[in-house]
Amino acid sequence: MKILRQIRDIALRELGIIYRNRIYGFCMVVFPLLSAFFFTSLLDEGLPQDMPVGVVDLDNSATSRALTRKLDAFQNSRVVAHFNNFNEARDAVQRGEVYAFLYIPEDMSEKLLASRQPTISFYYTMTSMMGGSLAMKDLKTISALGSAAVGMSVMTAKGLPAKQVQTLMQPIIVDTHQIANPEGSYNVYLSTAMVPGIMMLFMMLLAAYSLGMELKFDTGKEWLARADGNIVVAIIGKFVVHVLVFLAVVLLFQAYIYGSLHFPRLGGVEDIVLLCFLQVLASVGFGIFAFGLMPSLRMSMSISSLWAVLSISMAGSAFPVMGMDAPLQALSWLFPLRHYFMIYQITVFNGFPLTDAWFHLVALVGFTLLPWFVVKKIKNAMLTYVYIP
Repeated sequence: MKILRQIRDIALRELGIIYRNRIYGFCMVVFPLLSAFFFTSLLDEGLPQDMPVGVVDLDNSATSRALTRKLDAFQNSRVVAHFNNFNEARDAVQRGEVYAFLYIPEDMSEKLLASRQPTISFYYTMTSMMGGSLAMKDLKTISALGSAAVGMSVMTAKGLPAKQVQTLMQPIIVDTHQIANPEGSYNVYLSTAMVPGIMMLFMMLLAAYSLGMELKFDTGKEWLARADGNIVVAIIGKFVVHVLVFLAVVLLFQAYIYGSLHFPRLGGVEDIVLLCFLQVLASVGFGIFAFGLMPSLRMSMSISSLWAVLSISMAGSAFPVMGMDAPLQALSWLFPLRHYFMIYQITVFNGFPLTDAWFHLVALVGFTLLPWFVVKKIKNAMLTYVYIP
């Protein structure tokens, strides 16, 4: 009972600190929720739409104009400019006015009528990975559709039946199934990793910041005295408030994406709650560990921010970890967000049991227990260290 009273006393003390210092409120609630709204609204359409592309139509025939109209009708592309020659189109790409352009030679229709296999070209920039890839996909599709339309017209003119024409044009029918994310939405697989990563950044930073402020203002001795010198009780009492506030924020984010935005999920609510709980504990634990590793406000926050920012790249959401070099694949296991993302993919996104993600569960529990290895150093820092800016 005495330990519980001490934890309550320290928790109330921490609530007072949070109330007086507005940075806690902004970093615990305001900024994480703003980040969640920003990323989910930025990708609310699932895929970028109406990306600007251009056309160089030197043929100016009914066939070339039909190709241009079909390209403009695609969801991801919008024809915003018609150029007189190749150089004008290339300059527009270099200036960033269009992501790609379709080049139709002046003799395309003539060669089609003479069955001489005309060549149309498309050019796209990869300075923007997403924009260039999507523009290339549409241009490649319109080129294939154009050649298929011409082939169908020729075979129909020769008297072949429609069924035989379709068989000759497409011998094999591809039946595509996108598991768990049937719409191919960027919002579903990017926001569910990016936003938790940013939230974990704030959790790590505030854990290190909270301990650093005790050292800076020389209140660590008074903090430890409330726990009768028991550093474990002192840490639990101090950070139980952080855990509860952050847990409420991440659960609110999960309710928003699944309840309001209707993100697909096959896992149960209990999997989501457990994952959020481990996310908060692992992040706060890493922040405490960073301070214990280097008991300095500036250095511990630098370590936490560096690790959290790197974890967004190492999580595997934007670039698959399996495609990285072997040393980077091994390094990815040292980031809490990587384990969070794997558990999310396995249990929540695909609906597999938690036993399939047991190693990642153990890893997050390990990050939660990291402060155990530095509690003595934290206590020593609070009692003997002198703050140096």
